[in-house]
Amino acid sequence: MSAESNVAVILDLVDSRQIADRAAAQKLLEQAFAVVNAAVEHVEPFAATLGDEFQAVYCTLADALEATLLARLSMPEGLDARVGIGCGEIRSVGAGLTGVLQDGSAWWAARSAIDEAHLRADTRVPTLRSWYQGRGEPSFTDAAVNAYLLGRDYVVGGMSARERRLALGRWLGHSQSVLAEQEGVSQSAVSQSLRRAGVTALQAGIVALREAGEAC
Repeated sequence: MSAESNVAVILDLVDSRQIADRAAAQKLLEQAFAVVNAAVEHVEPFAATLGDEFQAVYCTLADALEATLLARLSMPEGLDARVGIGCGEIRSVGAGLTGVLQDGSAWWAARSAIDEAHLRADTRVPTLRSWYQGRGEPSFTDAAVNAYLLGRDYVVGGMSARERRLALGRWLGHSQSVLAEQEGVSQSAVSQSLRRAGVTALQAGIVALREAGEAC
């Protein structure tokens, strides 16, 4: 059984028991994550697993960070998610009802990271939704990535539903004029919303991580 070094992502819905129509929400989420899968290169796309979880696998940490950001931006209004990102090995261990069964240190790290995100949000930083765990002992890279995630989640948490839609649309390359038409507002209003939401800062963070060339 071979093992490869990749970045595993686990996404878990927040307060899913309060969702009135879970089946309808699931359909909307799958449509939203299809946008993410088309936008970011992946080893395995975001897909539903069991319960309220979605999982994905990426080659690089930058890809995983971009995908998880777009996932939060694309979620239907009123829904949010907690994210665990883990670096390590992924092994295929057999076949199950939903496809190939996997385990490995990347999945264990992602599970530990999502538990840490939950704990920190409950006890220290209510806006936190994401956490990263790398290989072995905590490193400066781990700390730097989590510092970015703390800031990123604060920014995204403060966005209105419209600002999230605009941020996602701009990230996907849509012009401000197209976004203005879609939202029924002026281009000036779109520009102001994007500046206020901090979209350029979020993009600059991803670019910096890509330029660093850190696999995970």
